[in-house]
Amino acid sequence: MAKYNLLLPRMGESVSEATIVKWIKKIGDSIEIDDTIIEIATDKVDSDVPSPVSGVLVEQLFKEDEVAQVGDVIAVIEVKGEDERVDIGINTTTGGTFTQNEQDSGQDKTIEVDPIPGIDLVEQEIINQAPVSHEERFFSPLVKSIAQEEGISFSELSTIKGSGLEGRITKQDIMRYVVAQKEGNTVDAKLVNNKSLASISTTIAATKPTTKVENESTFTDSGDEILEMDRMRKLISEHMTSSVQTSAHVTSFLEADVTNIVNWRNKNKEIFHNREGTKITFTPIFVEAVVNAIRDFPMINISVNGTQIIKKKNINIGMAAALPSGNLIVPVIKNADQLNLVGISKAVNDLANRSRNNKLKPDEVQGGTFTITNIGSFGNLMGTPIINQPQVAILAVGAIVKKPAVIETEYGDVIAIRHKMYLSLSYDHRVVDGALGGMFIRRVADYLEAWDVARMS
Repeated sequence: MAKYNLLLPRMGESVSEATIVKWIKKIGDSIEIDDTIIEIATDKVDSDVPSPVSGVLVEQLFKEDEVAQVGDVIAVIEVKGEDERVDIGINTTTGGTFTQNEQDSGQDKTIEVDPIPGIDLVEQEIINQAPVSHEERFFSPLVKSIAQEEGISFSELSTIKGSGLEGRITKQDIMRYVVAQKEGNTVDAKLVNNKSLASISTTIAATKPTTKVENESTFTDSGDEILEMDRMRKLISEHMTSSVQTSAHVTSFLEADVTNIVNWRNKNKEIFHNREGTKITFTPIFVEAVVNAIRDFPMINISVNGTQIIKKKNINIGMAAALPSGNLIVPVIKNADQLNLVGISKAVNDLANRSRNNKLKPDEVQGGTFTITNIGSFGNLMGTPIINQPQVAILAVGAIVKKPAVIETEYGDVIAIRHKMYLSLSYDHRVVDGALGGMFIRRVADYLEAWDVARMS
């Protein structure tokens, strides 16, 4: 019988590890191709790992709540065939597979169908120009947690060179550093092999509580119920707190007249659906207006690395989406500036549907350069959204309501019923001044108010 090693799949740029959430298949279970074997979670999104072969699950190499690195063997499946072992991995970014056959000859052959998406070379050069002081560097909650457990001070942490996006320290970076320190500083952290890295990772994981406390509750003597945050809520909490501590938040407000858009959509939504095979909501229209405004004011489409401003080449729009659990996730429309309204609509609907069904891939919730959150869907008029790091701005769109408004006509001013909505732009005042923030939100409103009611798509 042949044995197939199922590897932890690649899950997109900068994602190097995942937590084992739940084993769907147990040892001894029969497995068909595409059956879900295990549920995993990254700091971005939860995912399922399907089986590329049929057989029987004979080994589970990680326990629930343990952390595995991309490329680690997480399970062994026994299938009919010659007595050899084949490593199989799935690239969840594209759906392709890669294998490694371990033959009796001892020669390894690796075929990788789908390369990991690269980082823009121009941006990478900017990142490597100068080190960033520890006061200005961003450390993920996971990295800070490991540093605390290993007794690494904040100043010491800032000396570690990061290999992640924008020079950030990844878990692998800090783990290699820990291994190097434990071996008496006699080796460069970069030269620590994967076996040592896996060993220290297992050691740290073993020191953490293995009992699950998510969603458990207790009661006080007075009857108050104490609920433990679930894993995603903890991540959201850490991300939001970190953003407030990192950026100097300022919010500008503006009221836009979207009567033309409302009337156009009411008239064309059925036609649009029948012709394009997808529904037209207000969100794609908001995305298109933001993309056009970013073209006019590209310095809103940036990120900050210490004292360096990184001007993004691509316009990737994140759209905050509420999950059935009440948690929040932000899938990203990549290269939104290259899509027309139909393309944006299909992307919005697809990402929203898969968000609700927990079918997003990790690569689809990262790489955003600007975020839109539709608080109007909950009946809210306006809000002060928190910036989604490492971006520098986020736009909240409020509920569309009918209001009396003064309209200028050639015969004089008249009062008419108009559809109005508030726009709220929060931006990082370290790099975005009030003039730029104000002009940008005004330009978004201009595009919305100038909507062509005769437009076909």
